[in-house]
Amino acid sequence: MFTGIVEEKGSIKAIQSGAHSIRLTASCRKVLDGSRIGDSIAVNGICLTAAELGPDWFIADVMPETMRRTNLQHLRPQDPVNLERALKFGDRLGGHLVSGHIDGTGKLIRRIAEDNAIWLTIEADPAILHYVIAKGSIALNGVSLTVAGINSQFLQVSLIPHTADSTTLKELRVGDLINIECDLIGKYIEKLLLKPAADPCSGNENGSDYGISSKKWVWLNFRASRFAKVLRPDEI
Repeated sequence: MFTGIVEEKGSIKAIQSGAHSIRLTASCRKVLDGSRIGDSIAVNGICLTAAELGPDWFIADVMPETMRRTNLQHLRPQDPVNLERALKFGDRLGGHLVSGHIDGTGKLIRRIAEDNAIWLTIEADPAILHYVIAKGSIALNGVSLTVAGINSQFLQVSLIPHTADSTTLKELRVGDLINIECDLIGKYIEKLLLKPAADPCSGNENGSDYGISSKKWVWLNFRASRFAKVLRPDEI
């Protein structure tokens, strides 16, 4: 588990490609402090396992499923990456709960400056945007951010100078793919409320009696939307 507060900007030192997988070497220093082989390190928001450790690098294996769902397939040597060690119990939770399990990628379609902020507009699949709410939390390339606006095709975030300077988001260009992880709490709530499931503890194989109807779910979404900042096409 992570917080989305990037600890270090590292870089890709080397990539060894398999048929549908890679073995990457990341150059870094801070995230190696206290790390051991087998520990989790988030690379651009992706939870990877440190298979080997060196004085200023670590190696991780990336399986085909991770390659399909993330932007790691586009990385090249010398590319910068956001790095974060796993959360320790007792630490401050400065961002939000981030699992490091990417839902998919979005494409940066616009970036503009407003005073000290940088606005990013990201096009994403409706299946991903379904779990995104205005003023909610989202992880982009492993960075915990607040959703500033959303519609059926896009989401927007605004970067403060510290976030821009401390992460790789400042270096993104229009057309770049971005790893997206939605707030996992919303996904659990939806499954528990909308889709009654078999209860292995009680032996009820036909589903439990909790849950709400689709009509009720639509009504709840309508009520929630009244309080959300929803982008119009002319605001993108």
